[in-house]
Amino acid sequence: QVQLVESGGGLVQAGGSLRLSCAASGTIATISAMAWYRQAPGKQRELVALIASHSIRNYADSVKGRFTISRDSAKNAVFLQMNNLKPEDTAVYYCAIRTRFLDSWPPTDMDYWGEGTLVTVSS
Repeated sequence: QVQLVESGGGLVQAGGSLRLSCAASGTIATISAMAWYRQAPGKQRELVALIASHSIRNYADSVKGRFTISRDSAKNAVFLQMNNLKPEDTAVYYCAIRTRFLDSWPPTDMDYWGEGTLVTVSS
């Protein structure tokens, strides 16, 4: 069984920073991609940032230049550095991984998900 555990969420003022972490545990042969998604109240879940095993990255247009995704492959961990946070970044942030081979870039879906960590940005 694969588990993903996120941490680092919290309350921050607009313009501030947070760093999210996610650690994957269990029987994992390989991770082809790791990602952060978010879901704001009343909205659909959206992709925030994605990183492949060869470190190719994708970002949502709304976070480009402010967020940075990185990974520690040896620890099956992924991080999201969030700077210059805005109230519209308020959401539950979910970590996800894909353990199957990549079918496309970005991949069509992910295989395992964390339970989420809440980020609240006050104005």
